[in-house]
Parts: sequence; structure tokens; C-alpha cells
Amino acid sequence: MGIARAAGRLDGSCGAGPILSYALIDVRHVAETGSTNADVMALAQAGAAEGLWLRADGQTAGRGRQGRAWESPVGNLYVSTLVRVRAGDPQAATLALVAAVALDEAVRMFAPNLDSGLPRRRESRVTKGSAPLPGFPPAREHGVGGEGDCLSIKWPNDLLIDGAKLTGILLERSGDAVVIGMGVNLAHHPETLDRPTTSLAAHGIAVQPAPFLDTLAEIFARWLSRWRSEGLVPIRARWIERAHPRGTALSARTGDGGVVDGLFDGLDEQGALILRLADGTRHVMHAGDVFLI
Repeated sequence: MGIARAAGRLDGSCGAGPILSYALIDVRHVAETGSTNADVMALAQAGAAEGLWLRADGQTAGRGRQGRAWESPVGNLYVSTLVRVRAGDPQAATLALVAAVALDEAVRMFAPNLDSGLPRRRESRVTKGSAPLPGFPPAREHGVGGEGDCLSIKWPNDLLIDGAKLTGILLERSGDAVVIGMGVNLAHHPETLDRPTTSLAAHGIAVQPAPFLDTLAEIFARWLSRWRSEGLVPIRARWIERAHPRGTALSARTGDGGVVDGLFDGLDEQGALILRLADGTRHVMHAGDVFLI
């Protein structure tokens, strides 16, 4: 496992915020592995420092949330990074929000024509031909080059284009080591999931994994620094800004098999999902699968 690129210390600003200093970024690459998350966790247990990124061209045992298999054809981004949780850091679980806003910003760097918010519904060729998946509304039609398409974050950490899944994020922790795995459908997207999926290539956007990761690693370092220095407030604000609008109808599946339907009403101060139910009450979710309806 060789080091492909080791970036030095970075300094930059985020909007009108202060100049921030970031830790060393150590990017490594392998042609194929079982799981980048498993490899980075092993490196963490061997003493690897925060800022390590491991990218694989392909995975033979890629995993998503709740143990789901993650298809890994060559051409997409499969990467994991290591964060060492420190005393005084926000809750480690909120690193999922940090990863989501960093991915959102990185995608927009390569696809600036992607809009925010939910579009009007039209028939789509995003997944499964022209037939919508059972239990889901029709996906939305995409345009060449991303113009008119809508990129949004869905709780807890998916990026969607016109309601179809573009990225996935998986957090795993052991002691002070938090490994954040990220998959981005750059060139391909699976046709066999229980939800609509898409890729940047399906929207006429050509991106190679290596330059995408170079951009993502620097953006993530900036947001991680803000997470540590300012807390969850700026991350939560950006997440809500980039999410589907308040009032969006959602269906949440809880860990015990229950289903809660409601309208998106933002995030609480700890990053949990708030749903407004039909009777006007608010339901707070800390874990579960969420679908647009």
C-alpha cells in the first residue's frame, strides 16, 4: 500500500470565516481491497494519524449503512478517512453531517449547475428505465451537464440528485478512532437497490476519482476544523441550507421495523431529524432510514 500523495499543511478560509489551519492530509491509493473502512480501521489501531485517506479503485466487500453491500465498479470513488476524536469535540456521530456538507461542496465544485431544493416531478431515466420502483414516486428527469438538476442532502447523510441516491457515508468507531467511509457514484450507479440511484455521469458530468478526492480531502479538512473550533452550529446551518426544503414529505423506518411519516422540520441542536406529524406534534429521530415520499 503506497502513498500516492501526502499534502502538506493547508490554510484557507470558509466564506467570511477566519483563516484556519488544517492537519496533514495523507492520501493513499490501492487498486483493490476488501473494504477501505476495514483497512483504515486496521491502520488506526496500528497508530495511524488523523488525516489519513485511503482510496481504492474497487472493493470486493464494500459496505453501506446497516450492513448493506455496496457495489464497487471501477470508476466511482471509494474512500475512507480517519478522525481522532479529542476531548471537547462535538458528538462523534455528527461527523456524518460534516462528511455530508463536505461531499455536497465537492460535488458542486465539479458540477456547478446543480441547483438546490426539490424540483418538479417528471418521468425519469435515472434508474430502472422508465418504471418507478415500488413504493416510490417517479424520479425526476435529468438534463445534460447537470443544468436544471437538483442536488440536496437527505438525513442523515445521503446526497441526492432529483431524489436519486448519489453518495453514501458510513461511520465506524473504535476508541478515539472514527473511520468515515464515503462512496460517490461518479461513473456508474447500481440498478438493484430498493431506492432510486444515479451517478454524475448519468447527468453528463465526467469526473475522475483522484482529482475529486483531492478536492474533497481539503474541503473536509476545512469543515472538520470548523466542527472543532465552532461546534455543530455552522455545520448544522449548512446542512439545512443544502437539504430538501422544510415541509418535504418523508417516511422514516425505525430500527424496530416501525414507520413514521411526517414533514421535514429541520434538525435539532444535536443533528437529529425533526418530523412534523399529521397531528401537529414533532417526532425526533436519532437513527433510521428515511425516504422521500
